[in-house]
Amino acid sequence: GTFIKTNSPHVVEVLGTSTLDFDVLDAEHAPLDRAGLDLMMMASRAGGLPLLVRIPDKNPPTILSVLDMGAAGLLVPHVDSVADAQAVVAHAKFRGGQRGFSGSPRFAGYGTLGMKQALTAGDQAMIICQIEGPEAVTAAADIAAVPGVDGLFIGRADLALAMGFEDSRHPDVADAADSSIAAALAAGKIAGVFTASIAERDAYAAKGVNWFVFGSDQSLMRQAADASAHPSP
Repeated sequence: GTFIKTNSPHVVEVLGTSTLDFDVLDAEHAPLDRAGLDLMMMASRAGGLPLLVRIPDKNPPTILSVLDMGAAGLLVPHVDSVADAQAVVAHAKFRGGQRGFSGSPRFAGYGTLGMKQALTAGDQAMIICQIEGPEAVTAAADIAAVPGVDGLFIGRADLALAMGFEDSRHPDVADAADSSIAAALAAGKIAGVFTASIAERDAYAAKGVNWFVFGSDQSLMRQAADASAHPSP
């Protein structure tokens, strides 16, 4: 998939014609408000493109709102401990959790699903926890083992800063990322990373990574523009 940072349902609609498996609306680092997310989620249904949302915080109302809109899942920043992961799962799940229920939102077919069907549909949303600090790396295996957590996504930029580096490719950061990837795979969960190049993607695929966010709508558009603006001699 790729990150979507432009507040436009048309971007979602266009990417829905591609062969991407999913995309992630970046509500943490892009100006995507609730109304914008809702329209983009509508476009995702029309285009058959599953959308996860990288939420800006772990507050229960944020989690509830995004899932009620019909998000395919959550990418949750800064999950540093088992307690963090358990709290997110509790707020995101109906059965065994604390998510408030209404049958009227999009996820429940605007009231067309019975309560049991709606509960089942809602509980299918993926929960992927971002590993972005040394504490999270240490707890990665335990976080991955939390019931309801579907995978780990290693945020190497924030991880580098938390470790005192200004290079997300520093060897120590790479080792911490590899450790977290191994923890996710050992638990039978998704192991995800962000990549900005084909070579980096393939290198991580060789390590077993099975979930990639490749660039963003912005970077893909810029790269395509640069490639077409200056023809080879």
